[in-house]
Amino acid sequence: MPVTLADSLKRTARFLASTELAVVLFLAVAVLAIPGTFTESRTLYAHPVFLCLLGGLALNLFLCTVRRFRSISVPVLILHLGVLVVCGGVIARAFGYVATVNIYEGTTVDTVYRWDLKKDAPLGAALTIQRINREFYPIPVKVGVLKGDVKDALHTLKTGDSFGAGPYRVAVDSLEFPAEVLKLSIFHDGRLIGSCDTAGGRTLPANFPYEFKLVAFQNPVLKRLWVDLALSRDSAPVAAGTAEVNAPFIWNGLYFYNTQVGADKMGMSFAGMQVVRDPGRPCVFAGFAIMGLGAILACARRLRKDL
Repeated sequence: MPVTLADSLKRTARFLASTELAVVLFLAVAVLAIPGTFTESRTLYAHPVFLCLLGGLALNLFLCTVRRFRSISVPVLILHLGVLVVCGGVIARAFGYVATVNIYEGTTVDTVYRWDLKKDAPLGAALTIQRINREFYPIPVKVGVLKGDVKDALHTLKTGDSFGAGPYRVAVDSLEFPAEVLKLSIFHDGRLIGSCDTAGGRTLPANFPYEFKLVAFQNPVLKRLWVDLALSRDSAPVAAGTAEVNAPFIWNGLYFYNTQVGADKMGMSFAGMQVVRDPGRPCVFAGFAIMGLGAILACARRLRKDL
């Protein structure tokens, strides 16, 4: 009996929806994902072979769901939908990119290095690093107090603490690096009268009798690092905010991460920025949320049966 086109299509659909094909595709995706997991490289996940395997797995699950639609419970259908949305998000991520650039504090760039293209490319806006911010855990310091040319006192305390100097209260605010400048605030009768630092800067009354010197300090331990940044087009500002390692600044579908801070041989500070475009990110998170809902409903359904 000759094989008709309809029979061929049915056999093809049955094969594409088979459990055997699902197992093979799942194992292939899992094995290929191992190198990318250990190397933390996105290149593998954007490779056509990996995307075809993932697309085949999604097609297999879709056809399997359609064939068994009436016999599958609602929680399992929701789980299948979540997996399909995640697969779609992963495939969409292949159309994104990762770019990096080092920017000196107070300067602007409009190009970044695209790792997928292996060359510099326009960012689409001018990126300015306005300020590099560092926050340290309280640092033990020794502060010398001078009254005129006479050494009045030596205090050992931590940043954030305060000490008395005559009728005044002196708060040790912070120790700035890499300049190693100690900043202090001066209070009289609980009222702020001004501030000063050990580099000579001061906003105190002319008759204030004391000066302060940073005598010694312990090596600081960094608590937080972030940058203030701004974006502009044709010299017109379009956005501004802050970015750090785990809290990116988001603009126009781009995620700006501050990955490092350093200084060149001249002591000029720069920030390492990573710019990520990830169009599949919303789909991946939405898919996980749908899968979580399906798992909760499946557990609730099983508990009702057991009662």
